[in-house]
Amino acid sequence: MNELRVAEIMRQQTHKTLHVVSCRSSQAFAAAVCDELGVKLGTVHLDNFANGEIHARYGESVRGCDLFIFGAHTKWNKASVNDVIMEQLVMVDAAKRASAKRITVVAPFYSYARQDRKASGREPISARLLADLFHAAGAKRLLSVDLHSGQIQGFFDGPLDHLTAMPVLVEFVCSLQADDLVIVAPDAGRVKVAERYTQQLNADLAIIHKRRNVETKNNVEALGIVGDVRNRTCVLVDDMIDTGGTIVAAAELLMANGAKRVVVVATHGVFSGRAIERLTDSAIDLVACTDTLPLAEHQKFEKLKVVSVVEIVAQAISAVFEDTSVSEIFGGNNLAT
Repeated sequence: MNELRVAEIMRQQTHKTLHVVSCRSSQAFAAAVCDELGVKLGTVHLDNFANGEIHARYGESVRGCDLFIFGAHTKWNKASVNDVIMEQLVMVDAAKRASAKRITVVAPFYSYARQDRKASGREPISARLLADLFHAAGAKRLLSVDLHSGQIQGFFDGPLDHLTAMPVLVEFVCSLQADDLVIVAPDAGRVKVAERYTQQLNADLAIIHKRRNVETKNNVEALGIVGDVRNRTCVLVDDMIDTGGTIVAAAELLMANGAKRVVVVATHGVFSGRAIERLTDSAIDLVACTDTLPLAEHQKFEKLKVVSVVEIVAQAISAVFEDTSVSEIFGGNNLAT
């Protein structure tokens, strides 16, 4: 074999092609990321059989591609969060069987993250189960934003790129132009994250002490505050807002202790059940969340401000594709929760 032929084979083996596709639940977000990357969103034909089973077929060849599969783990249209996860798993399996070179699951919001340990006997660790399912389907890498628990990074048997929405949320807080800021952790588990916000914003820290009823889901009781919040602009920092019960109870406690204003910043706007009603009727002045999850029209309300993490996700995908450091994008602030 001549040297030119050998060189051509080596070039083909080392050449990589970036390919991005998406579940039906996250088409808009994935398309925006593709615009940022300067690539076209790939085509996947997705459909449901009469009994609800999901079928996927790629519209273009993905052989040898560095493939990124987006999936927003949330209720979408008539599909449940579990339907969306299954759709992403089917897409991973189809890509593996179509000879994609490397498959990265992009789950901006990683579902089941709150089930990261056994809080009582005879319970699952569903966050680990989900990681195992993606690995079994053929995913080589996971990418997510602001995991509920840092230990989930160790659940996946492969690299897990943990991004943070802190840059865009800090920018939002700066836009408030408040010189009396105090960053508030809604519970002890969010203290590390809240401390990083205080460092970025040169603000004080307060912590809310709460008690959770382990027998009843989404049932918490705010008990007290550590720190000075009187006549201050209080910024509650959390990874997600689900039913809104925790964050509304925290806001009421802050106002009862003399806070001038309460603003909430959270990465993921899940907004389940009566969340919108609770937040609208609460003492909270503003709620900022990111676009990691698509919002239906009924989930949009006057107090809500949505900031985008599209650029952050695009930068991370570019770094993964080019085999450069993801953590350097965030100065190491993405490594702990």
